[in-house]
This record gives sequence, C-alpha cells and structure tokens, in this order.
Amino acid sequence: MDSVNDPADALVVGVDSGGSGLRIALAEAAGGAVLDTRSSREPVRTGPGGISARHLLEQVLPAVRALTEPHGARPVVAVAVGAAGMATLGDELRAELPGAFAEAWGVRRLALAADAVTAYAGALGQQPGAVVAGGTGMIALGTDLTSWRRADGWGHLLGDCGSGAWIGRAGLEAAMRAYDGRSGGSAALLARAEKLFGPAAGLPGTLYPRTDRPAVLASFAPEVGLCAAADPVAADILARAAGHIAEAAEAVCPAGPGALVALTGGLFKMGDPLLVPLRAALAERIPEARTVSPAGDPLAGAVALASALATGTLRLPEDVSLLRLFGRDTP
Repeated sequence: MDSVNDPADALVVGVDSGGSGLRIALAEAAGGAVLDTRSSREPVRTGPGGISARHLLEQVLPAVRALTEPHGARPVVAVAVGAAGMATLGDELRAELPGAFAEAWGVRRLALAADAVTAYAGALGQQPGAVVAGGTGMIALGTDLTSWRRADGWGHLLGDCGSGAWIGRAGLEAAMRAYDGRSGGSAALLARAEKLFGPAAGLPGTLYPRTDRPAVLASFAPEVGLCAAADPVAADILARAAGHIAEAAEAVCPAGPGALVALTGGLFKMGDPLLVPLRAALAERIPEARTVSPAGDPLAGAVALASALATGTLRLPEDVSLLRLFGRDTP
C-alpha cells in the first residue's frame, strides 16, 4: 500500500479484546508512541452472529471519545482491533466495524486481526518468525511475510497441547493416579490438588459442571511448576509440555537462518521449570531460529498495526480470517 500522506498530527487507535476484558490505546500515527489508554474488565459478548459488534462498539466508542478529547481536532486515521476468536467468530465484526468507525471518526483505515496476530505484531513487529502465545490455551503463529502459518489453538478438548489447561489437567490426572494407587501418580500433586480443590474423590463433581473448565484446569498449572524441582512426575509433565510447544513453534517457523521465535503470555511466567526444558526443545527442533524476548504485548501489536496502516508501511500479510484490511487502497 502507498503512503496515505496523513497529517503529521494524526492519531491511531489500537484495541485488544480478550477473555479478561478490553484494552484501548490512543497513539501517534507516526511512530506509534502511545499517548493514553483505557480498559474495561467486561469481555465482549458473543451471540448468534459471533463476537458482538454492538457490545464492542458500546465500549470502544465512548472510550476513544474520552481519549481523544484532550487532543482537540487531531484526526484518527487508522484503527486496529485484535480479538480472541476473530478467526472463527469475527464475521459480525468484519461486517459492521468498518462502517461504524467511518461514521464515528471518518477513519480511513481499519485492520481486524485475530489476537494471535496482534500478539505476533507486539512480540516481533514485522519480522519473519514465530510467536507462541501461551496461557489457558496455546497457539503458535508464524510468517515469512508472504503468508501465515498456524498450529494448535484448537481448545482444551482437541489441542492446546502444552498450555496451562493441558499442564493443569495432566497434573490433576497424576494426583488422581496417586489417590487410586496407580502407577504414574504424584503424592505431591495430590496434596496440592486437595489443598486447592478439597478431597480428591469430590474433584469430578467440582470440575465437570463448571462452564469455565479450561480456566479451572489452568489454575492448577502453577502447582505443577512449584512441585517440579522435587517431584519427577511434575517435572516430566512440564518436559512433555515443552515438547508440545516446541513442536507447534517448529510447525509455523519459516525455514532457514534468521527467523525469530518469541514466547508471549502468562504461561511462560512459570519460569525455569517450564522454560529450561522448552529452550532445550526449541534448540533441538529449530536450531537455526533465535529465541528472543517479546518486544510488547497484544495491545502494543494492535497499535503497531494501526500505525503501519496509517503510514503505508504494513508488511504483515493479509489473510481472510487472521488479518483483514479495510481502506481505500485495500480490496
């Protein structure tokens, strides 16, 4: 895309929408320096049409109004929205947000991205490589700047291998094995499980009716990390998780030297019990790649996308479900 020749005082908006709520940033179009932010702890609802455009707009429009008020007549020229579930539940957003933002601000450019894309842009910017976003779930996304490759992110029943939910479920299985006297059990994990959830025999009745089962499972992952130094069963669970994460990174990482790999998300705050085996697994599977610390979070990624749109410098590839671009120079 060519430069849009926007005025030097132009502004952009980045939005990060996820399971824990909504974050909005106002930034300089040139350079992406963040001026101010707003947040809401109310996650955007989903309905028959997928993610609710109306509910998102009810939160974003007043927040941006408040953010821009101190900046007078400076125009908003680009917006980027990253949302969990955009790839599969984003049809309503793609249908309604371009017109709504154009009406509200006369905005000329819009990017609608899966949260994995904004995580990538925040972590690595516009460089080729792979980003693994790990929390309750786990997804890997990579690009050679020509196309995107995705691995996992299929939810706790079909995948998310190595995620917080996966680690927590494996830890609770080891606890129940110890309770039964079966092989592969961990007395240390059983003690942790009963401290957290109550008597082991009641765990199915506690867990199965919950609608937030992945989050409940993931809440036990830190307990596995705490036990790993002294408990070989817990250590083995984390070693297997590291292998799954490295497999996903390998599946999406561009071939050849020079690619970067970044790990982002709360899962990796577990520290050395997970990171030590993970670094070893990455070095074995993709030795030509270089592991780096993420430069920023998904909100920073949304701002970076909006700034690149405003200045005509976007290099990340468009994709029908992962990254859709709207504007006068886009299809």
